[in-house]
Amino acid sequence: MAHDDLISKKELLDLTSISYGQLYRWKRKNLIPEEWFIRKSTFTGQETFFPKADILNRIKKIQSMKENLSLDEMAEMFSPKLDKLDISRGELLEKGLISEAVMSFFVENTNKRNDSFGLGEVLAVYVLEGLLQSGEINLEEGKMVLEVVLANSAKNSGRLIVLRKLGVATCIIAEGDIVFEKAVKVVADISLSEAGEELKTKLM
Repeated sequence: MAHDDLISKKELLDLTSISYGQLYRWKRKNLIPEEWFIRKSTFTGQETFFPKADILNRIKKIQSMKENLSLDEMAEMFSPKLDKLDISRGELLEKGLISEAVMSFFVENTNKRNDSFGLGEVLAVYVLEGLLQSGEINLEEGKMVLEVVLANSAKNSGRLIVLRKLGVATCIIAEGDIVFEKAVKVVADISLSEAGEELKTKLM
């Protein structure tokens, strides 16, 4: 993430007129994801930065909603309860969230026997759908993405990063900033918590 895309904690508090206490209360309530708090060394010591567009957008939403909703109700909206959803394959296809081809690929590669999907599985297949449809990854790489996202489905946070070097791909889930050597091409970099939120609004 380029430095221009980040905003320091001081700038954020000045710009939004919120207090340090509010910011950390919202963090404790999971209204602001842990991975948005990025610690960086500066000439004055360690400072906290945030992804600028994401945090400004989120604070604007919190401020506009807090008249009508409690912090707990907002937390429910912002952090998808990935363990509480149960949706059928038919419903996912019907809502147009997943295509028949990607659904078949998912079932084939996970040996899924039943028709009921928890939100962790839905998130995995939803992320896969976006990557395959955009042509960013091929089917072999799709299997790798599935394996990694499903292995992380208890948390569903962090960033899913697909890398390619000399034509060979690899896939990781990471928190915070990562620096790669020049020969590595970042094929995809997806925030799983944001993908989960997006998915949740589409399922509502």
